[in-house]
Amino acid sequence: MLDGVNVALGVSGSIAAVKVVELAHELRRRGASVRAVMTDSAQGIVHPWAVEFATDAPVVTEITGSVEHVELCGTDGWADVLLLAPATANTVGKVAAAIDDTPVTTCATTALGAGVPVVVAPAMHEPMYDHPGVLDAIDRVESWGVDFVDPRVEEGKAKIATEEAIVLATARAAGESPLAGEHVVVTSGATSEPIDPVRLLTNRSSGRTGRAVAAACYVRGADVTLVHDGDDVPYADTVDVETAAEMLDATLAACADADVLVSAAAVSDYTVEPSTRKIRSGQELTIEFEQTPKVVDEVRAAHPDLPVVGFKAETSGDDDAMVAAAREILERVDLSFVVANDASVMGSGETRALFVTADDVTSYEGDKRGLGMRVAAELSSTLRK
Repeated sequence: MLDGVNVALGVSGSIAAVKVVELAHELRRRGASVRAVMTDSAQGIVHPWAVEFATDAPVVTEITGSVEHVELCGTDGWADVLLLAPATANTVGKVAAAIDDTPVTTCATTALGAGVPVVVAPAMHEPMYDHPGVLDAIDRVESWGVDFVDPRVEEGKAKIATEEAIVLATARAAGESPLAGEHVVVTSGATSEPIDPVRLLTNRSSGRTGRAVAAACYVRGADVTLVHDGDDVPYADTVDVETAAEMLDATLAACADADVLVSAAAVSDYTVEPSTRKIRSGQELTIEFEQTPKVVDEVRAAHPDLPVVGFKAETSGDDDAMVAAAREILERVDLSFVVANDASVMGSGETRALFVTADDVTSYEGDKRGLGMRVAAELSSTLRK
């Protein structure tokens, strides 16, 4: 995701600076090279030696005759992106006013003048974040094309965003955006059909693949809607659903203005008429199943021209059987392509998948984050055609 990307990491004097060591590690885990710049206030919270250890590079703590800001963030500088994390109210205001009295703000002015992408992750007390001057400064800096990663407002504080949110925003700013302007709807994870108030019918899907696809599409510039039974995510507008019927309704609604649907959810094929009371144990029980509508079929009927990507899980473990099953749904629903895999990968971080089109079959093997990036790349190619 960040392979080959050079990230200049500007650290200012919020208590959230204690998180910068792990943030730097996570950026590097995703493939980035990282060099840090720190204000005097930040050095009072986390020692430059700790940041040097985390980045495996010397830390800039002052601007000298070596003009470190130009070497890092100038027109021909080292950095592909400047990430300010955490950014205090003081730093955001200075960036908006082009006040260069710290190494971090000097790098920001240089990056903005040189056209280097800038990402800002604010952190401060909530009243400071709500100050009209701070909000004006954020609006002004955003109007210059700077990306802000919204903080988590909790306990009277505008806490720095999660590492995942910051890393994905950095990757989005630094990378190519072949999906820019596209609205991608992704369905993800399992659905659940209530049997009674305490029991339900579901499957083993963890939703990792769908979330990975949604994140990868976001990184490649798309506006993403994620329909799933799960929490909000920082890279997509989320619609929380539980049952197959809710999944279908939400997906149809989201596809009204979508450019493509990636149907990665493991939607229940059957539902039941639930009991309004808990079914008592120790009795013979017969449950009658009813088939649920196929989400991709219903979307195709409602949107005949919408590009749709399907997923197909099989239990045979045989590639020929998986390809045959994928081609059946590919032709029946007129899908752009189908990602086929063995159901044994449900819940696992690793996967092996086959990308099936009418004319070709290619394979992928690795983690689900990588699979998400592969789907986004194939999707970009499909939409270009």
